[in-house]
Amino acid sequence: MRLRTQVLLLQLAVIAVSLVVGFGLVIAGADDRVQDEYAQRALAIAQSVAADAEVRSEVAAHPGAQVDVADLLDGPLQRHAAAVRARTGALFVVIGNDRGIRLAHPEASKLGKTVSTDSSKVLSGSDDVNTDWGTLGESVRAKVPVLSADGRVVGFISVGVSTERVGSETRSDILATSLLALAALGIGAVGSVLLARRWRRLTLGLEPDELAGLVREQGAVLHSLADGVLAVDADGIVRVVNDRARGLLDIDAPVGTPAAELGLTPRVAAVLATPTDEPLAASVGERVVLVSSHRVRADGRDLGIVLSVIDRTDVEALSREVDSIRSMSTALRAQRHETANRMHVLAGLLRHGHADEALAYLDEVTGTGPGGPLLAGLDNVREPHLHAFLDAKAAQARERRVTLRLGDQTWLQGVLTEPVVVTTVLGNLVDNAIDAAGSVDVVGSGAGTGTVEVEVIADGDTILVTVGDSGPGIAFDDPDDVFAEGATTKSGALVPGGRGMGLALARQIARRIGGDVWVADAGGTAHDDDEEPRGAVFVARLPGVLAPTDGAEEFGSPDEFGSIDALSDTDKPGGLP
Repeated sequence: MRLRTQVLLLQLAVIAVSLVVGFGLVIAGADDRVQDEYAQRALAIAQSVAADAEVRSEVAAHPGAQVDVADLLDGPLQRHAAAVRARTGALFVVIGNDRGIRLAHPEASKLGKTVSTDSSKVLSGSDDVNTDWGTLGESVRAKVPVLSADGRVVGFISVGVSTERVGSETRSDILATSLLALAALGIGAVGSVLLARRWRRLTLGLEPDELAGLVREQGAVLHSLADGVLAVDADGIVRVVNDRARGLLDIDAPVGTPAAELGLTPRVAAVLATPTDEPLAASVGERVVLVSSHRVRADGRDLGIVLSVIDRTDVEALSREVDSIRSMSTALRAQRHETANRMHVLAGLLRHGHADEALAYLDEVTGTGPGGPLLAGLDNVREPHLHAFLDAKAAQARERRVTLRLGDQTWLQGVLTEPVVVTTVLGNLVDNAIDAAGSVDVVGSGAGTGTVEVEVIADGDTILVTVGDSGPGIAFDDPDDVFAEGATTKSGALVPGGRGMGLALARQIARRIGGDVWVADAGGTAHDDDEEPRGAVFVARLPGVLAPTDGAEEFGSPDEFGSIDALSDTDKPGGLP
């Protein structure tokens, strides 16, 4: 038997038992209540008749056992009793004297005779209410003494109501009560049916064992998923969140918390609010995640939105490593090509006996000529990680027909304590600058040429980085929008989650260590035809990432080279204002 049927039958049984018990108690006491009601009515009638002055005087005028029946037949007592009986509907109104002789009776033949019931109690001065048999049958009767002016009992008034009338009234009350009970039972049955239907809608037609199994399966599946799952109902209240989602989205709030109070990042909150089938990349703390959402409907009802969360942090880390390896391989490939070309030139010069020219060429390739090192000023970067990193980026830039150069004030000596942080931030800034510089034409040059200038300055354990380019500048009305997640002008069709995460991630990493990344100059078009385009200038401050080495004083201090704030307009990267 289905649960909703069991609930319906149980509710009907409870209602029926409650009605039977309740109305049974009512019906059981109905006869006594009606009988008591009529007894009190008879007593009230008798008291009102006994209080009448004319009745008192007439009763006092007919004492003893011998009375004149002829005088009573049409006397005032007989008329008064008949009038009271007609008005009240009583079975009888009997008036007796101090010896129990009837002075008024519905049947004239009974006048002058002794009453058929015991009247000793009432003649002793007390009211008497009981059910008794008389000449007119069984009745509920009340007897009240009649007192003279001096307070003596001179007679009594007896008023009775037929027990048959009492029974008829009781049966009417029972019938009305039963009809009410049946109506209540019917209403309860209808309510139970409606409740059963609502139960079925709420449980989607599932039985308790199916619901229990579903809950167990849901818990097992949710907590075994490698992806995070967050579900909110149509009112925006969290109903499901697995451990993976808590870890990826940094959620501590319990189930039942409004989604607005979870502290989600704006990008994740936007995906949760609006169904998004295509996964979007978002940063949460130090993690990069892919989030997507879809709305759930059942039987035409909106059940809410389910958010899926996939960790892409490892993928991002691998991507950065691959980019580093690609940069290194590009640099090695470029150097291999250049070395091979140089060896061919030397071989040709020597083969034809041009020894002087060969020596001059060797001086040039070793750095003493105009075709010197790939990145001039790289010797000022004495930190091994950044030295190799900038050398590789210079080769990568050359492959893109972009010139990477170091600013005049570049000076760095020491060992990085956070090489991943520094190379991640610097790499994102340089990569964006190379892309921007390679996307425009420089006056007097071929298409796709440009310049990127990097300046790295150490200030104690803090590194200040400035990256400028000759690109088109920042296209956003508010330059700071370039740090928003997903903000990009590039096509992201082939990138899972889309592009626009590099600068956002660089800023978050910098702020995590107490630093920051900001736009120093949004750039724009050239002032005149003789100037290079004014590209964007980014500045990064990374505190606590450099450990100075012994002997740093030999090469001067940062104060000798100035700081970012002290740069003149002509000294800024790329000659940009």
